[in-house]
Amino acid sequence: MHPVLFVVLVMVTTFLMGSSFTVGKIGLLYVSPLLLVGLRFTIAGVLMAIIVKRKPLPAKFSDWARIFTIGLMQTAGVMGCIFLSLRTITAGESSILTFTNPLLVVVMGTVFLGIRYRLQQWIGAVVGFLGVFITLGFHMQLTTGTLLGLGAAISWSIGTILIKQWGSRFNVWVLTAYQMLFGGTILLVMGLTMETPRLTINMVSISIILWLAIMASIVQFAIWFYLLNEGDPGKTSAFLFLAPFFGVLTGWMLLDEVVEWYVYAGGALIFTGIFLVNWTFVKKPSLSHGKIG
Repeated sequence: MHPVLFVVLVMVTTFLMGSSFTVGKIGLLYVSPLLLVGLRFTIAGVLMAIIVKRKPLPAKFSDWARIFTIGLMQTAGVMGCIFLSLRTITAGESSILTFTNPLLVVVMGTVFLGIRYRLQQWIGAVVGFLGVFITLGFHMQLTTGTLLGLGAAISWSIGTILIKQWGSRFNVWVLTAYQMLFGGTILLVMGLTMETPRLTINMVSISIILWLAIMASIVQFAIWFYLLNEGDPGKTSAFLFLAPFFGVLTGWMLLDEVVEWYVYAGGALIFTGIFLVNWTFVKKPSLSHGKIG
């Protein structure tokens, strides 16, 4: 891949990841949190299921149960926590806390999978967790919003571990489509039963829902998987630190969010930790079997 194309695609996909926090916070003006994220991923899941309909589907009920479990953690757990956190903390803070998940994967991978990580990765994890402590204001008096932000990171880490364990059973696009559909459906049901549903239908709310479903979900996933497939997955994943950067930047530009100096300081350490953790990953097998076509 041409270096310029790589840089452009990395910037686009991480911008879509990070800016979705800000767009989602704007969406909360029109739609209740769980309903908004439920609509986002149900629509995205349905569209992706149509796109991958010719791909081989799982034949066993147990495999569908595995996809459902991944969707429960990777989509319902992560996105539910994110959108609920956005009610009380800034889009920038939520994105920074959520993207600590690579640091948690190191710990969980060691404890539950027996993976042996390099010293540089452990240094990255320590630096990143120090960044979390600083981001929270040098104290551990957690608010509901910060707890939900950390909950999103924990749920994402569990989802990552499950994909490491079960992902090879499935076509990567089929797994992506149906875990989003299952997770979105769970969130939709929760949005209709566990909160007071609120939906203001106008051009702005419709545009936000479609942007989150298509651009920030389907397009973002497609570009990210393409980059992982065409290049070194470890080095590509190192650029995840750009996503919370765009979360903070768009929150400042679109919402006039004021971010305290210690959030920037902690965020810088978290970005450094994520970079160290991901940059040292060994090259993974090609995902070419998962291309849409």
